[in-house]
Amino acid sequence: MLLSGHPCDLLCVGRVGVDLYPTEIGLPLERVGTFGKYLGGSAGNVAVAGARFEHRVALISKTGNDPFGRFVHEELRENGVDDCFVGLDSASPTPVTFCEIFPPDHFPLIFYRTEHSPDLQLHSDSLPMEFIRTARIFWATLTGLSAEPSRSAHLAALAARGRQQWTILDLDYRPKFWPAGGGREQAQAALQYCDVAIGNMEECYIATGLTEPHAAAEALLGMGVKLAVVKQGERGSLAMSADQTIEVPTFKVDVMNGLGAGDAFGGSFCHGLLEGWDLERTLLFANAAGALVASKIECSAAMPSEEQVLALIG
Repeated sequence: MLLSGHPCDLLCVGRVGVDLYPTEIGLPLERVGTFGKYLGGSAGNVAVAGARFEHRVALISKTGNDPFGRFVHEELRENGVDDCFVGLDSASPTPVTFCEIFPPDHFPLIFYRTEHSPDLQLHSDSLPMEFIRTARIFWATLTGLSAEPSRSAHLAALAARGRQQWTILDLDYRPKFWPAGGGREQAQAALQYCDVAIGNMEECYIATGLTEPHAAAEALLGMGVKLAVVKQGERGSLAMSADQTIEVPTFKVDVMNGLGAGDAFGGSFCHGLLEGWDLERTLLFANAAGALVASKIECSAAMPSEEQVLALIG
């Protein structure tokens, strides 16, 4: 882990918490009797996905000083993610997220978060800047820019990277976190420091105002990134750089819960970058990993190994 002083392969910053997902499918929450408890939050999920491939992974975030916070720390360590940069905030409880599961495409979320949720209480002066500068991949999410002081901390971290190779902005967007809007403005502020942008079509629309995948990717390139990745669900994925455009199909699975597919995609895309794969192979691998997680109820606990992904690719 990081105690040896070596740089991270993947360093993520952002949301982490607890997911309480029904074990009973096709029921509204008021009728559900049993739930599974899992590590959750987009940045936490991506970190676990990257660690599943035996990379050196760490997370920058905060939890509450409570039993759910202790669970998050234990799960991060159990899944190979260094939690030394995950602090404690005694002022607010660890966030909890419920969902309803109506396959194949309806998974409404209910966030139980205070206005001052711990993972949005990151401060610039407490960030591990040397690890941020030296990480092979630095992964930040748009959600982290939804409120202060996290917004300033994220921008300071991205500025410290200086658009270094593999500085990635995950356009992760949840309307719950943006009651006053501002997602596009903050996305564009962050993208000036990034060389990769990844998002689904809704998220790319938030950043660009465009709904056609190729046009959205071109707009992201116009904002200065070198690689734009657009996830399109059952229509596959698109990756575009200045000199190539790659499109790969989706993998057919029986969808159980689509909420973790994007995070599996992200961690697996990072694996391809770290391994030096070409863009098509990386995109195909990430798509397959997302499909595997979509076929499970849980998110972080379902993150696949390389062997499992390659078996699906066949």
